[in-house]
Amino acid sequence: MRRNAITSAVQEESDEINLTPMLDVVFIMLIFFIVTANFIKEPGLEINRPDSDTAETQENAAILIAVGPTGEVWMDGRRIDVRQVKANVVKLLADNPKGSVVIQADEKAMADTIIQVMDGAREAGVSAISLASEPK
Repeated sequence: MRRNAITSAVQEESDEINLTPMLDVVFIMLIFFIVTANFIKEPGLEINRPDSDTAETQENAAILIAVGPTGEVWMDGRRIDVRQVKANVVKLLADNPKGSVVIQADEKAMADTIIQVMDGAREAGVSAISLASEPK
């Protein structure tokens, strides 16, 4: 009789599910996704983008440059001079060499400032430059 009580106690322990390996896998997956995530650095300025009939979604756009309505240029959450675009793009390309540049120009921004920003990005070695717009 005593032997049956010990056997049933051992059997009850073996019936429980061990969750430790599953939690280990979940934490490893969480770490993997955090490490491999591509973080986009927002420019730091609210922009009213112009409407477009031919707008397309841009993949792998890691470098965002905002041009405000009064000609101010923002990158990485701070205001920069238009002559500093090349140096800042070179620095951001070191983090993501395959990243493209997306210019978020306000609909009231001057074309001259936008062209200077595009020239600075091209001088930094970026060939894929896009202008952001709102789809109609």
